[in-house]
Amino acid sequence: MKLAEALIERADLQKRAAQLEERLVRNMLVQEGEEPSESPQALLEEFDRVVGALSTLLPRIHRANLSATLPGGETLTDALTRRDLLDLRLRVLRRAALTASERPTRYSTSEVRILPTLPARVLQTQVDALAKARRELEAQIQQTNWLTDLPA
Repeated sequence: MKLAEALIERADLQKRAAQLEERLVRNMLVQEGEEPSESPQALLEEFDRVVGALSTLLPRIHRANLSATLPGGETLTDALTRRDLLDLRLRVLRRAALTASERPTRYSTSEVRILPTLPARVLQTQVDALAKARRELEAQIQQTNWLTDLPA
């Protein structure tokens, strides 16, 4: 199994666990004399099977991330950390650029003018450069995911 396939399976299992949690919560309380639409015990057992599958799969994914390297030699774990930090920087800079580009409405010339403290164009240039770096990194990560075999 390739790492990319394991990541797809992990996402499916995580989604399944969340759905089972919601179904379990919906079936925990019933009106006296009524039956739940699904057996909470059966839902818990299915949830435990999903958690068991995740407990086997997740360590294998982590081992693959530690051993796999991108074309430049960076480990996949380090690349994922760098991607997370790029995402954080992008989110903050995008929000700052959006705020700087807003034009506050003034109803009369006697109102106080609100001006941006940083030019939106400068911020947007930084956002564009970071977004390009993030896209390129994501392509390398995805390529590595599809080329890396999942360890046993």
